Amino acid sequence: MMTIEILESDVKNNKLSFVLKGADSAFANSLRRSVLRDVPTMAIEDLEIRKNNSILYDEMIAHRIGLIPLTTDLKGYNISEDCKCKGEGCASCQVKLTLKVEGPATVYASDFKSKDPKIKPVFPGMQITKLLKGQKLEIEATAVLGTGKQHSKWAPGHIYYKNKPVLNAGNVKNPEKVAQACPPGVFEVKNGKLVANQALLMKYDLAGTIEEASNGEAKIEETDDFIFYLESFGQLSCRETLEKATETFESQLIEFQKLIK
Repeated sequence: MMTIEILESDVKNNKLSFVLKGADSAFANSLRRSVLRDVPTMAIEDLEIRKNNSILYDEMIAHRIGLIPLTTDLKGYNISEDCKCKGEGCASCQVKLTLKVEGPATVYASDFKSKDPKIKPVFPGMQITKLLKGQKLEIEATAVLGTGKQHSKWAPGHIYYKNKPVLNAGNVKNPEKVAQACPPGVFEVKNGKLVANQALLMKYDLAGTIEEASNGEAKIEETDDFIFYLESFGQLSCRETLEKATETFESQLIEFQKLIK
């Protein structure tokens, strides 16, 4: 049976780590890919640059703005092709944001004014450009839902996994040497034996260090469990991202099942 053990849930910094048990590498990688490719988020897709006499070309301004993460309301918006407007654009699939700044000033993401308060830049302090006296930047932007498989600007975060490590200490002749060669707190010596702090052991890649320090008497071995690390870019929380990824993955499997019947 598949189970999940939460290791760390840092809501403030949008980070989550957990151990996935009872799954194989195919499922683990499918979950990773689903997070990166299939979770819809809001991002700016179209720009109308009405005024720009800053030092940056329109293309550079557009590129920077497109990569600004936006808070996402999955219940309030549809993906364009699935919307009742059939992709023509309406209040159910897109939202307008406007920006108007005159120098001297630094233009920040927070200068965008959204027609929907639920859709706004995740990091207000992101710099777009600087304006000198007399320079102006005036933009109308359109944000839509999209997925990472279309463009990385819609990716909800970064995720990776590795097999859970365990220590096989055997009969280490000099356990103190091994403990000193590794980061503080990872190992301690009890009754002449090397004992690992499992929580810290999972954070480091110490296989080579341990084998060298112990002359091959101790090794790090991999288990069949997977440790996942997820860092959200802020459009959705880590839990929302995982829930949507598994929901999408399940719907894809159902669709595949229908196709092979």
